[in-house]
Amino acid sequence: MPSTHDWINNPLGVVPSLNDVPLHYLKPNSLVRFRCLIQDMFDPEFYMGAYETVDPSTKVLRCGKYKDVTECGVDLNSRNTVTAERQTFYCVPIPGENPWVKEISFSLAGSSQARVVPSTSYVPSRQKRSYEEDDDMDTQPQKQREPHTGMSPQSHTEPHGNGDCKRQETEAPSSQTTSASHLDLNFPLPGEKGPSCLVKVYEDWDSFKLNDTLEVYGILSVSPALSALAEEKDASSSLLDPAECMETAEEQRVHSPPASLVPRLHMIYAKPLPHCNPLLPSAALEDNSAFLSSTLSEMASVRTELLAYLTHVLLGDALAAEYLILHLISSVYARRDVLPLGKFTLNVSGCPTVASYTERLYQIIQQLVPCSYRLSMSLQNMNQLRLVPKKDYVANRLVSGALQLARNTSLFLDETQLEQGQLDTTGVRNITALGNLISWQKVDYDFNYHQMEFPCNINVLIASEGRSLLPSDCQVHLQPQVAPPQMEEYLSAIHMHPQASSQLNKFRLYLSLARTLDYSISDEVTKAVEDDFVDMRKDDPQSISAEDFHRLLVVARLLSLSLGQTSLSRDSWMRAKHIETLRRSRTEQQQQCVNGNEP
Repeated sequence: MPSTHDWINNPLGVVPSLNDVPLHYLKPNSLVRFRCLIQDMFDPEFYMGAYETVDPSTKVLRCGKYKDVTECGVDLNSRNTVTAERQTFYCVPIPGENPWVKEISFSLAGSSQARVVPSTSYVPSRQKRSYEEDDDMDTQPQKQREPHTGMSPQSHTEPHGNGDCKRQETEAPSSQTTSASHLDLNFPLPGEKGPSCLVKVYEDWDSFKLNDTLEVYGILSVSPALSALAEEKDASSSLLDPAECMETAEEQRVHSPPASLVPRLHMIYAKPLPHCNPLLPSAALEDNSAFLSSTLSEMASVRTELLAYLTHVLLGDALAAEYLILHLISSVYARRDVLPLGKFTLNVSGCPTVASYTERLYQIIQQLVPCSYRLSMSLQNMNQLRLVPKKDYVANRLVSGALQLARNTSLFLDETQLEQGQLDTTGVRNITALGNLISWQKVDYDFNYHQMEFPCNINVLIASEGRSLLPSDCQVHLQPQVAPPQMEEYLSAIHMHPQASSQLNKFRLYLSLARTLDYSISDEVTKAVEDDFVDMRKDDPQSISAEDFHRLLVVARLLSLSLGQTSLSRDSWMRAKHIETLRRSRTEQQQQCVNGNEP
């Protein structure tokens, strides 16, 4: 058990996490926490906030809050019965959360969670078996996922982590069928593993939004009676006249799944997660001035180290490494009408198709960012995958899609996998959805009779051979310094000798911190930048357009933040102009080569 010191100094940290501890190691009605994304919001439900027991000789008024099933008979005729209302959220683990995040989160809480042992005071009479077999039960609590150590190329359906606790882990169907004829966990990404929960919210539920990321603290409810009640309700509803039944059988199955598969969590407190990096304090940086000042002082040196590392990964191309850093720290910080400000979708063209280069590049990025997903843009995937969430009115739920992601997720679009062929209706719809995501940072969810716009904040990186067929904010053409015959050996060496975990943690902290910093431009610098733009246009009106100037301002902003500077300096502005000149010159040269080779 956690010590008194633990409870006094780190009360929230000693609470076991459903993300790390298998469900069968947790006692019912205990306090747990869950790091999650709100995937769907169900209709409000009524419950007995207060009720009296049925025995007249020992009538006791009891509280029904934080419970799904009463532990004794209820006097339904009592005048003291109070009916209350609560909301239900369907929550899933944060999509695309990378193994290193789970590993560090578990290690930070390991002092308490390592002591969790299987419950012996609760032996449920199982109404339903979970999807996993009993003989896979471990004898000691473990993390649900071990860090991914393999370096083999990953397909789009490969899970983000490996798991040993089979009883709790369940896998989303890789086919992602839209039918609700059977219960699935409705994970947005194929191959995802982990628990999903029905979170019961008792107050201020209007303050939560779909796709919010939270850490929920609440009372765990896994009573087998929930499954029995659901079965009885399902059986009785089949005998009722359809006009008298408010819920369809599909809706009952989706909204009342077995508690062994989808536990209930009665929210006591929810902490919004502005980011998913466990190395960065979740509290506002302004409230942690000591941490902020010490980290800012090291950002320039860490940037130099990261630039050298990414230059090596990008086959010796330092300019492409510069732009990759700027991309990785970009984030939508405001919206002006429909225009998202701060986004920086990067198209890295000229990617080699040998040695599974794009897969290996993604694996490197996966080691640096908290959440990511690689979408192989093969013709089959484009024509078959469901990217946009869709409302299922029969089951009354939102069927998830691969673009239902947490904010600041890195989406890696591998266009090198695209081959010749015909896009069908689904493929065209998916390409359109990706274009809208890139241009407007929004996803239009499909509600059958209309579309509903959901803003997002997704970092999109496009890897392609030529210029991408998708829009982008910036294209940089890769110029490898490694000859193709040596590329396999070169890339293998990167994976055979990965960065030390302490060095990777510096990079991870650096990227997350740079993304959260505030930024401003003084009036003096603003005037100098405007004058500079006028001078450039005066010398050659065709040399820079309004779009080029906007991109230059974005590059200057990101370049300043990458150096730990929260305001634009003259040096950063000149540096931004310099690298933009180099990039544009390279892109123009490449385009001339392409045009010259055309018949």
